[in-house]
Parts: sequence; C-alpha cells; structure tokens
Amino acid sequence: MKKRQTNKEQKAVILLSGGMDSATTLAVAGAEGFECHALTIDYGQRARAELKAARRTAAARKVKRHVVLKVDLRAFGGSALTDNIEVPSAEESSGIPATYVPARNTVLLSLALSWAEALGAYDVFIGVNAIDYSGYPDCRPEFVMEFEKLANVATREGVSGRKFRIHAPLLRLTKSEIVRLGVSLGVDYALTLSCYNPKLDGRPCGRCASCALREKGFSEAGTDDPLTKRK
Repeated sequence: MKKRQTNKEQKAVILLSGGMDSATTLAVAGAEGFECHALTIDYGQRARAELKAARRTAAARKVKRHVVLKVDLRAFGGSALTDNIEVPSAEESSGIPATYVPARNTVLLSLALSWAEALGAYDVFIGVNAIDYSGYPDCRPEFVMEFEKLANVATREGVSGRKFRIHAPLLRLTKSEIVRLGVSLGVDYALTLSCYNPKLDGRPCGRCASCALREKGFSEAGTDDPLTKRK
C-alpha cells in the first residue's frame, strides 16, 4: 500500500454516519495522521440503528471526540428516510431516488464546518462517492469542490487566510475498492450498517439500494461481508 502523508497534531472533523463509507473515511483520516473528531448527525433518519453503528465505529477507532448532534429533518420531510414514504427496493430505484434527503450533505457539511472552525481544524472529511452513489446530486465532485469554495468565503478563518479543505477520499472509488481500502486499514465492517430501512433488531433489510451496493462491493472485492456473515 502506498505510504500516506502524515498530518501530526492536525485536527480534522469526520462526518460519521455509521455506514461502511464513513467508517472507511474515518480510517483514511486516521491513517493520514489527523487527530480525528467524529461528528454524527441524528437528523431523524428512519435507520436509527445507524446511530449505534456510528458510536461503535467511533469507539473502535478511538477518536479524540465523538459528537452526536440532533438536527431533526423530519420537520421538513420530503424523503423516504425522514417521512412516511416507502423505502424503494434496489430494483425500484432510478434517477434521484426517494431516499434522497433534501440538501442533506449541505446541511451535514455546514455543521461539520462550524465545529471545525470552533475547534481550530481546517480539514473536514466526508464519505461521499460519485461512482456507486445511487443518483444523489450531493455526492458529486462538483458539489465537494463548490462547498470547499463556500467554506473559504463564509468563515472568519477562511477570509483570514486559513484555508479549509473538504476531503472526499472515496469520491472516485467503486464499492469494491472501498472495501479493499477499508480492509487494508483495519476497518471492522461488522460494526457498520449501510441499510436505509433496517429491521427492528438492527439487521439490514437486504432489499434497498444501499444493501445492494454493499453486497455488490463485498462480492466484487472477493470477500465476505462480516456483518451478514455473523448474523
């Protein structure tokens, strides 16, 4: 594996949802030498079990601090993840799916940026992915690039010359490449949850687009998903 850069004693805020992509992103930030501060947003998502997965992952990776912040987007609705809308199966998903939460990544990154500026951190990590991204407009390279520009004109630190960087290390990776990267960094994927509509006991539904992408990633990586293998 290529030797990673080190950023000793530099702080970073990592958005941690509890899914495989954010867990891998957290591992990348740690491997690059950042002092990791994990931020999980409880936005009223249907998949409540992912909040527990985020706590498990943060504890396993020994982050400096893990904040779970409640910002209830159910007040707005408009998504199968925050409203009384059925979560579609993988076969039913096309275009921008019903699981798109209006402007979610803009909201999440804004909160991460706020904490980063208060913390004296200039690096924010998000696990968006443009290849296996299921049609979400806020997972594209253009979005990440434009938000970084915004961060540097909308903050005291940005206009004072200290530039923020928005890191999206998984942006151009396939799910199988993400799996291989995570395995190489020691990510315990059994702690994660990628399902949009998990069962009451926290097990993945096995039918939504997120479950399908996860299964595809592990299959193409030639390895078993430890989450489903242990069930």
